[in-house]
Amino acid sequence: MAAKSTPRRRQADRPATTVILVRHGNTPTTGKVLPGRAKGLHLSDVGRSQAEAAADRIAALQRVDAIYCSPLERARETAAPIGRRRGIKPIVERGLLECDFGDWTGAELATLMKLPEWSTVQRAPSTFRFPGGESFTEMQVRIVSALDRLRLAHPGGTVVCVSHADPIKAAVAHAVGTHLDLFQRIVISTCSISALTWTAHGPAVLAVNSTGGPIGDLALS
Repeated sequence: MAAKSTPRRRQADRPATTVILVRHGNTPTTGKVLPGRAKGLHLSDVGRSQAEAAADRIAALQRVDAIYCSPLERARETAAPIGRRRGIKPIVERGLLECDFGDWTGAELATLMKLPEWSTVQRAPSTFRFPGGESFTEMQVRIVSALDRLRLAHPGGTVVCVSHADPIKAAVAHAVGTHLDLFQRIVISTCSISALTWTAHGPAVLAVNSTGGPIGDLALS
């Protein structure tokens, strides 16, 4: 009689799944305002060009099984050309949303940087909750849980997820095993591409903040 499959053996047999993380393109307020989840913010002309360039790069991948995006306009507008190039309709996934900045939503960055709390945001984000909003820890749990759910839905595949800077930074920090208090050291530029893959041994980081060049050869060496 054949031996029963154990959870450990089933996990070892699971094929690797790769998640391509794309930050949305430039907007008229990028670098000036903390837009958060406010509605009505669209890509700028530069952002639309960035999204097309990201679509060209992702078109070179051997396979893409699904495309997911944050429900905010700037993320959906970034996902749209990627979807057109691959012939895949992007799916809105709320787990990819921007951090909820609460009362800070819409504030100018120059003003926020003068607040005493800004030092905590930069040096000890794991201890900080935005007034009336989300904590960085909750944001990280949310994005990591969403990526876990999506990767498990596409075993052995490649999934594109269009999100926002802070959630992507938090996901990369988790994958590489870096404490959340150090995640501000990670830079995620507009329309940059980061890539994570999950094998039976856990996550591995293939690329971070890639803003140019081919990505079709992403692989574990």
